[in-house]
Amino acid sequence: MEKYDCLKLENQLCFPLYACARSLVKKYNPHLTAIGLTYTQYIAMMVFWEKGTCSAKELGELLYLDSGTLTPVLKSLEQKGLVKRCRSNADERVLMIEITAQGQALKDRAVEIPAKIAPCVNLTPDEAKNLYQALQKILAK
Repeated sequence: MEKYDCLKLENQLCFPLYACARSLVKKYNPHLTAIGLTYTQYIAMMVFWEKGTCSAKELGELLYLDSGTLTPVLKSLEQKGLVKRCRSNADERVLMIEITAQGQALKDRAVEIPAKIAPCVNLTPDEAKNLYQALQKILAK
């Protein structure tokens, strides 16, 4: 192997991950636009549909987002009436986010999106599961 082979695009694991992520998010966009969400808002709402309420810190950890990215997302979701932000009763330093009835109702419109995206991913269910596990292993590092 030559000294500079490590700089070839074909030798970069990060490149196909980046390109796939961009491509998939692009495929989500028309479906998300129809329900008034960006991709980042959508993944945040997925957490709220599952948990109902969580702290901003927990949400950031689950989505791998820093507060500088998360704050505008939460403000936007609150302006749309989908979530409500408030301080924790136990510790006022903790920002809690709670899904609203309107946010919960949006779940019925969003539930069809994964099935619309699935054909865009040319993997068997087992391959998709294995890829998901491999990516989670990378994220855990």
